[in-house]
Amino acid sequence: MPRDVGEGFRALHRKGDPFILANAWDAGSAKMLAASGAEAIGTSSAAHAFTLGRTDGGTVDRAEALAHAQEIVAAVNVPVSGDFEDGFGTDPDTCAETVRLAAESGLAGISIEDTDFSEGTHFGFELAVERIRAAAAASRALGRDFVLVARADGILNGSYRLEEALNRIRAFDEAGADCLYVPMPPGMQSLKFVVRATEKPVNALAAGPFARFTRSDFAEAGIARISLGSALARLACRVVDDAARAMFGAGDFTPLLAALPTDRVADCLSGTSEEADEQ
Repeated sequence: MPRDVGEGFRALHRKGDPFILANAWDAGSAKMLAASGAEAIGTSSAAHAFTLGRTDGGTVDRAEALAHAQEIVAAVNVPVSGDFEDGFGTDPDTCAETVRLAAESGLAGISIEDTDFSEGTHFGFELAVERIRAAAAASRALGRDFVLVARADGILNGSYRLEEALNRIRAFDEAGADCLYVPMPPGMQSLKFVVRATEKPVNALAAGPFARFTRSDFAEAGIARISLGSALARLACRVVDDAARAMFGAGDFTPLLAALPTDRVADCLSGTSEEADEQ
């Protein structure tokens, strides 16, 4: 039986005092983030897809996501939350089963979004709410704490606007979600509207234009949790892309001089880094 990490994970969610949910893409990156001070690790559907040579958006199935999550859970001693896209199915019962399987894998929580990958748009309002209601009921029946995040992704996907996102998170709140998430609203003021729409914790994505804000800015807005999505994985891709262009284009190997020392990597992976010793 996996250790019960849900209670400690829930305790991290404090409005106006956000923790950083550091999204990793494999066991090694998860270990490095934990060794550097991450209080919790998140998976990223996009980052996981990249490791498989795939693009984001429904290209990873549930069995693959669960196996990936288990590898990360086994690698670190902090709570891990799963980015489980649409719950891996349209039907509310499928979302409920995904919650049960995620808990069995040792995850402290998961997020489920309202994107219908089969149609390339969002689920209708009533179905989106029923999916979260079923997932929340399954979560409550687990016998241990589990943090269910309900995502309204229509702004991110360009399929609806802020007003609809606010209506959805209010309904997801009433349906039993523990944390609400509207990725990439138009700006910080819109993010504050999201926070005001619920008494429950709100997750913000520190990517794109929101990466210009500080933790203090998010705290002032009332955010409880800051996730990175695939941004850190894409930053790693940027390093590979820049170095590859230099090497294969101009025969220039100097980008490799910025590589992290092997000893530092080893310290992070073994949990003996200075930051880890201070925790």
